[in-house]
Amino acid sequence: MTTLDDSISDKATGAWRRAPLLLGVFLVVAWLLWSGYFTKPLLLALGAFSCALTVYIIKRMGYFDSQVFALGYGLRLIVYWIWLFGEILKSSIEVARIVLAPRLHLNPQMVEINVDDLDPVDQVLLGNSITLTPGTITLDVYEDRLLAHALTEEGAEALRQGEMKRRVLALRGTVRTGG
Repeated sequence: MTTLDDSISDKATGAWRRAPLLLGVFLVVAWLLWSGYFTKPLLLALGAFSCALTVYIIKRMGYFDSQVFALGYGLRLIVYWIWLFGEILKSSIEVARIVLAPRLHLNPQMVEINVDDLDPVDQVLLGNSITLTPGTITLDVYEDRLLAHALTEEGAEALRQGEMKRRVLALRGTVRTGG
């Protein structure tokens, strides 16, 4: 008779077996898109070799042996990236307006965000997402709090409202409460 813990463990084991393959596919696709070489056999072979070598080295380093690196986001991560890209565009336009305005309307503020309900990987994702968004930057993570700097009061208020944090929480597919 299998228990719930056994079925979760079996799912995790299957995911860990697929992880190097998925990383390899991701690296190959990224290499092809970024290099733009689709017809030169030598360059394609070198690209495939570098991707395979990268996966081998990462596997030897034990990267796939630790649960902390299990992203398990699936399609939700792509939806998050699309949303984040939109936020980056909106923030870029807003920062450009501020910089190009005759009078700078700045009101820099520090914002503390409680992240005790986030996994370590999710905390990093939130911090990096804040930093990627123009006009805000993550300064520190300490004692389950994330310290961010916002260029404007509107940016600080957006961080306080926690939309980005809610979206990061939603990536795991679990419902969590808290702020």
